[in-house]
Amino acid sequence: MKKYYLYLLALVFFSSCSSFLDVDPRTSISGDQVINDETSAKAALNAVYAALRNYYSVNYQSIAYLSGDNIEWTGSQSQIQEFINHKVNAENATLATAWNGIYKSIDRANNVIRDLTEYDKTNISEAVKRSILGQAYAIRALNYFDLVRVWGGVPIVTAPTTKIGENMGIARSSSDQVYARVLEDLNTAEGLLSNTTDRTAFTKKTVLALKARYYLYRQDWQQAIQYANGLLSDPDYELLSPYYSFFKNDVTETKESVFELFYSANEPNPHRAQWQPQTNGGTRQWAPNAALVKLLTNPETGGARSELIAKDNQGRWYGNLYYRDPAKDPTYIIRIAEILFIRAEASAQLGNYSQALTDLNRIRQRADLDARPAPVDKTDILQWIGEERRLEFAFEAHRWFDLVRTDRAKQVLGIQEDFRLLLPIPYSQLLADPVLKQNPGYSR
Repeated sequence: MKKYYLYLLALVFFSSCSSFLDVDPRTSISGDQVINDETSAKAALNAVYAALRNYYSVNYQSIAYLSGDNIEWTGSQSQIQEFINHKVNAENATLATAWNGIYKSIDRANNVIRDLTEYDKTNISEAVKRSILGQAYAIRALNYFDLVRVWGGVPIVTAPTTKIGENMGIARSSSDQVYARVLEDLNTAEGLLSNTTDRTAFTKKTVLALKARYYLYRQDWQQAIQYANGLLSDPDYELLSPYYSFFKNDVTETKESVFELFYSANEPNPHRAQWQPQTNGGTRQWAPNAALVKLLTNPETGGARSELIAKDNQGRWYGNLYYRDPAKDPTYIIRIAEILFIRAEASAQLGNYSQALTDLNRIRQRADLDARPAPVDKTDILQWIGEERRLEFAFEAHRWFDLVRTDRAKQVLGIQEDFRLLLPIPYSQLLADPVLKQNPGYSR
């Protein structure tokens, strides 16, 4: 994908708007004949990746981080604190920006899918066409997976926006229907993509990893194990030791990575500025909270993961997963460590505690921690897996979703109302399209 990066200069920008339903008609892929050869098809696909990178760079990650129990907000904007306090309002700007960003990615994927499936592109080879289509379907699957994790049921839009207001009036589907859409797109992508290894673009292997995650969320333990096994038996992927080997010393695309988002000096990752202190050119608006610092600096719990944090010249802790200058840090979407955790958790749920403990201890030992002892029961090992996931992915977008999907969010975070486990539909969306209904419990 990188070699086509320059095409983004002309293709990646959509005009901003208050609602995804009012998105400007296709400015990055406009007209029936824009995708008319392999070069323009690859450029159009790059526009889809650009939208994915955009919403994962700050806003969606912010929701995942701040809603959990690892991160504190040091800035002054009260609307950001709403996520930490679990009192998110429908007018929250971060929420609206994340929603719009995901639907922008969906719209770009829809354009590519429509252009390559409805028109006869005789000057595009079948192999290239299948690859681009498969990647567009896979990105759209991830888009809807990200939507349903935050909001539950959402409108399912599968047609591109060609004129303002065209996709208005689409009611919210149920959560189950959105998950079904995710799986359908993953299945389609799997049938189109080749079984190659590419850590910054979707291949069949990336889709298998997403399926393992999908089935974990759907509590289909056997399927989760099946797809996890496919990745864990692949020699192209490896749990690197020690823990920090996958990100320290400016490395990218290591054998630890299944899929990461690529950034460059021309398109820097805004993550860095959010984490780094002022002395390193950042704002340190996201920072590890006291509880996380205590866990990471304790040799019995943090081990080699202590490399995730550092102190500035004022003695303040900051997150150091994103540190490069210029900010070419990748955003890690799926690592092989997650696949091990998936197999461990699914195995524990099925009563295979030996396999679960083996996988868990592989994670612990590469973090320079002692192995957990046997015997164990389901309660013990699921608790241990949850504790390890919290630290393994301390600055990756997992903790809030892990607590919600395992029914621990209310207890761990002190949330009083069940409805807070889903966030409100942005108020701007409700104003733009009266057919949309708010999640129960929210005032508007």
